[in-house]
Amino acid sequence: MSKLDSKIPAGPLKDKWKHHKDHMNLVAPNNRDKIDIIVVGTGLAGGSAAATLAEQGYNVKAFCYQDSPRRAHSIAAQGGINAAKNYQGDGDSTYRLFYDTIKGGDYRAREANVYRLAEVSANIIDQCVAQGVPFGREYGGQLDNRSFGGVQVKRTFYAKGQTGQQLLLGAYSAMSRQIGKGRIKMYNRHEMMELVIVDGKARGIIARNLVTGEIERHSAHAVVIASGGYGNVYFLSTNAMGSNVSAAWKIHKKGAYFANPCYVQIHPTCIPVHGTQQSKLTLMSESLRNSGRIWVPKKIEDSVAIREGKLRPENIKEEDRDYYLERRYPAFGNLVPRDVASRAGKERCDAGFGIENNDTKEGVYLDFSTEIMKKGKEAAIEKHIHNPTEQQIYDLGKAWVEEKYGNLFVMYEKITADDPYKTPMKIYPAVHYTMGGVWVDYNLQSTIPGCFVIGEANFSDHGANRLGASALMQGLADGYFVLPYTIADYLSADIRTGAIPTDSNEFNQAEKEIKDKVDFFLNNKGFHSVDYFHKKLGHIMWNKVGMGRTPEGLREAITEIEQVKKDFWSDVKVPGDADGMNTELEKAFRVADFIELGQLMAIDALHRNESCGGHFREDHATPEGEAERDDVNFKYVGAWEYQGDDIRNEVLHKEDLIYENIEVKARSYK
Repeated sequence: MSKLDSKIPAGPLKDKWKHHKDHMNLVAPNNRDKIDIIVVGTGLAGGSAAATLAEQGYNVKAFCYQDSPRRAHSIAAQGGINAAKNYQGDGDSTYRLFYDTIKGGDYRAREANVYRLAEVSANIIDQCVAQGVPFGREYGGQLDNRSFGGVQVKRTFYAKGQTGQQLLLGAYSAMSRQIGKGRIKMYNRHEMMELVIVDGKARGIIARNLVTGEIERHSAHAVVIASGGYGNVYFLSTNAMGSNVSAAWKIHKKGAYFANPCYVQIHPTCIPVHGTQQSKLTLMSESLRNSGRIWVPKKIEDSVAIREGKLRPENIKEEDRDYYLERRYPAFGNLVPRDVASRAGKERCDAGFGIENNDTKEGVYLDFSTEIMKKGKEAAIEKHIHNPTEQQIYDLGKAWVEEKYGNLFVMYEKITADDPYKTPMKIYPAVHYTMGGVWVDYNLQSTIPGCFVIGEANFSDHGANRLGASALMQGLADGYFVLPYTIADYLSADIRTGAIPTDSNEFNQAEKEIKDKVDFFLNNKGFHSVDYFHKKLGHIMWNKVGMGRTPEGLREAITEIEQVKKDFWSDVKVPGDADGMNTELEKAFRVADFIELGQLMAIDALHRNESCGGHFREDHATPEGEAERDDVNFKYVGAWEYQGDDIRNEVLHKEDLIYENIEVKARSYK
């Protein structure tokens, strides 16, 4: 196993990536068809990587557990994608995007990776426009931009509330072209079950055909993991139901370090939980915070009356509303970063001002009435309507909002039966993105040679909190503009290797382990479903490893998850058989991995005696309730090494974070 060496190039920050590319080893075009690459996951990161590598001439095998790459969870991203184009002329630059991302991540991201991300961001927009992605445009035809949380410029490109879908269709079209040419061999409805290591290098995977149940062997000269994040460890999250950690966790158990697992993003604008039987949460785009104002009643009796159905929010006077983000953070207002907005909402609800009539009374309002009237007045002036009526102003303002966010409002109304143009949206924080993930070096290679990890599955770019609209940026940056260079440097030594055989002892052993586990699940005489254990795990994680963490709660979580693990392996019941489609069997493998990961997350959160970004320790807070970092003792990446079934035995490795181009200081949005 390689050492924890980040391989950050020497030299000035702005020259690192260019200099690094200039001195990499290459694979000549006539040699690329001698190289096989496996890509696990076909969302924005995996899809763009597969398409680009195939375009370059490599043989690519792409795996997705959905019936099509078009169903990847990337499709759910709504609000936009960041890029330092400065089309608005409001002071944006590569350095500004770099600075905002480092600050937004609470100074817990690797400087060189983040600068590279900002540097290549502009290329992403050009690439996607060339693919036909229908970004929003201004009246004159120029690409439009939105603001997102944690920044004071407009740099977010968008396609209404469907940005992820449109970008994914762009990547998929590029993939489809290569599939048609035979350069990508697509394995739909296949799930990676194990990584195969031969002579210390990643040389293939064991996969299960989810339709037939067949266990298959696939070899390659390198394996790329692009399987997304692990938010579903909480059971309830904004992630797609199938999103899981298994591919990343499998390689962790084979030697890839897992970094910063406790860094989980809580998104402030999710539709609140409505009942104990709910299995999925719905996100309302952060872009709505451009136009919506977040508030709760100033009087606790008004909150009680709203919860009891005796008072409507529209009837609460302006002076009786607490726009608490504008009050606490006047410089950024409703556009503070997600972690800050989420904690502020939790604080108001914990104090009794929540407005949702659910089990926990948790919910706040996102109100568009001010923006509707403001834009209506502007439109009336533009249309030369003198002395417009209130109704005219409202209609014009509503039309403007509908043009920008219409599909999001339709989605909200279908779910809640409330008209958000008239009644403020109800929102509350929920688990969303995960900043932690597999540790990778500057080349996006894990501690297993030949195993590369890109997109949300790695840890590298966001620190302790991801700024909005940066997930799509990282996924496409990794897939289109970073990995195709760095993987060539590794593969240049393999042009004489030849095809990797799949009849070796390593493949035999890996396949046997999977088949044995399948047999165990199907023959275990348990009494509880997989979801029963997943819900128990999620309850522990949300209450003790969620928005507010304490040493006592984390210690309890570690012990309680250990008991869930013991009960799971003794009492889980998986119906059906192995020969054919069996979704309960799929879930059993995934939940087994979630349980182990959940324990590591609690261990990581307990060891990090500070608050930073999404990791908020209630015993490390300022008098104003803000996160209090400890840069003396914890300015590092915490990367964990697997040591066997007892997760408590994992070994912590530290990568010190060195900032030479940015001043590390208290993060303030006031």
